[in-house]
Amino acid sequence: MDKIRFVLITGLSGAGKSEAIRCFEDSGYFCVDNLPPTFIPKFAELCSHSEGKINRVALVCDIRGREFFHSLFEALQNMESKGLDYEILFLETTDDKLIRRFKETRRRHPLADKGSIIGGIKEERKLLEEIKGKADLIIDTTDLTPRELKEQINAVYSQYKAKDNILITVVSFGFKYGIPMDADLVFDVRFLPNPHYIDSLRPLTGNDQQVKSYVWQWFITRQFFYKLEEFVSFLVPCYVKEGKTQLVMAIGCTGGKHRSVTIGTELCNTLKQSNYKVTVEHRDIIKK
Repeated sequence: MDKIRFVLITGLSGAGKSEAIRCFEDSGYFCVDNLPPTFIPKFAELCSHSEGKINRVALVCDIRGREFFHSLFEALQNMESKGLDYEILFLETTDDKLIRRFKETRRRHPLADKGSIIGGIKEERKLLEEIKGKADLIIDTTDLTPRELKEQINAVYSQYKAKDNILITVVSFGFKYGIPMDADLVFDVRFLPNPHYIDSLRPLTGNDQQVKSYVWQWFITRQFFYKLEEFVSFLVPCYVKEGKTQLVMAIGCTGGKHRSVTIGTELCNTLKQSNYKVTVEHRDIIKK
């Protein structure tokens, strides 16, 4: 069986398990929320036989499963008997913080059958005491922002460097066809000399050497790209630090066929040299 990293996420209701599972998902883990404990050993075994297609798994298991949760230790012992390794991440926070979160979201605590939030919290702490003692890592989320929680999780569980967690897409486009709806950053290069007005260049695209040579011969192009590189090299690490996992940079000219294609391709190459995961898309290159 292939070796997999299997992380069980549990802890107090309202302590941030939903945010945690999203962090694992962004890091490439196969994630399952609220899986009944009796299914865990079989699920882990199936993942181990996936021929490497699934090698990192994170699942949330908590008292939402009610009576199922009591079988968690039996399930973990079953995994151990089969030689399946696992790690336990436990999330907790203070009672007053939990009460405030439940009141803000207007959600009922899973164990507050009679409407008492604090009563449900105390009962849950008692039920989770044993599993907390087995935890490999305990994170107190009382004073953590979602970004700070993600940083702590990535520091322990992510196999990637920080910059590997962001996927950058560079899109060239024509303003006459509209700005890409998913663009995070838009750069307008319509101020650059336009190859469209050169008869021999009009049928070509920004990927053709003749067009590239025309675009790059101008000092204003080279000056602009130097400043663009400087700006992007400052900005992208800020997005990475903030925990952003996808960034779309749109480069637009009039028709999306010449200038934006040349600049977009070069920006993609520059980002690749900095070891970012980046792809380029020329949305309007074949339009007339």
